[in-house]
This record gives sequence, structure tokens and C-alpha cells, in this order.
Amino acid sequence: MTQRLKKQYLETIVPKLKTEFNYKNMHQTPKVTKIVINRGIGIASQNQKMVDAALNELGLISGQKGIITRSKKAIAGFKIRENMPVGVVVTLRGERMYGFLDRLVNLALPRVRDFQGISKTSFDKHGNYSLGLEEQLMFPEIEYDKIDRVRGMDISIITTAKNQSEALFLLKEFGLPFKN
Repeated sequence: MTQRLKKQYLETIVPKLKTEFNYKNMHQTPKVTKIVINRGIGIASQNQKMVDAALNELGLISGQKGIITRSKKAIAGFKIRENMPVGVVVTLRGERMYGFLDRLVNLALPRVRDFQGISKTSFDKHGNYSLGLEEQLMFPEIEYDKIDRVRGMDISIITTAKNQSEALFLLKEFGLPFKN
């Protein structure tokens, strides 16, 4: 089963990109290569049940099992020892990536209270976009009664765009609601 956004990318977005940026070849057009969802767990690192809950929530949201990120060195000021869990991360590619992007654009972002759009300034110089979400409740897979604490997450959309304008055009065509 081909994802709806992948089909839209191949049939409508690629021709628009070719005319907009004067590409001669389809393979020159920028595309989304992966989406990385990252969540720091903070003080929950000392409680294994909270680490497992964060991992489970990320698995529900992404449809793929995440991994636990661990500290590389000890930092006494933050009460972190070496090799202690500090976050969970999942990297999506292929069909799951397009499925998650579709759910993010059409289900999750419209559920944010007082949503004005996402910022255009969160691009890096290579055309990748980062987005911070303040709570996990906007995803329909998460049930309010089953969470122990409201936590945010960072979503990075990695593209093959060479600059910010190409990436902005690509993500607008995918339907990301940018502020005017």
C-alpha cells in the first residue's frame, strides 16, 4: 500500500519543484529522507517505569519501536552519571515516514489549541526543519487517562534540499501549515 503523501509527492510535488527551480532531472528535486522524533526524559531517567512509558508513547505515535539514548559522560550539576538514560529517539524512513508526516499535518497539528501555524525560521542552512511540540496529547493514539505526565518532543524533518527556500517550498507542498 502506497502512502497518500508519497503518491502526492511523485505525481504533483515533483513536477511543481521541477518548474519552480528549473530542474532538468527528477532526481535533482529535493525530497524528505527521514524524520527523527526525539524526547528528553529529564528526571524520569532515575525511574525505569517512566523511561518505558516514554518509549511506549513514542512507539504508539510513530508506529515503530524507539531506542533509549544514554549520557556519554557524568554531569554532577544535572545529577547525571555516565551511561544513564537521558532520552528516547526514533528514526522513520520510507512508508512509516510518509504515514507519520500525514498524521502530523492532518491530525496532530490541527488539534493544538490556539494554533497559528509553525515558524518559517526553524530551518538550518542545509534545508532541514525542526519542530518542537509541547505535549503528546495532540496525537490521536495517546489516551489522556493512560499518560503519567505531559511531555513534549522534538521532530526533525531531514530533506535533500540544498537551501531553505527549496525546503520551505517542499514542506509547504506537503501541507505543513507555516505562519504568514
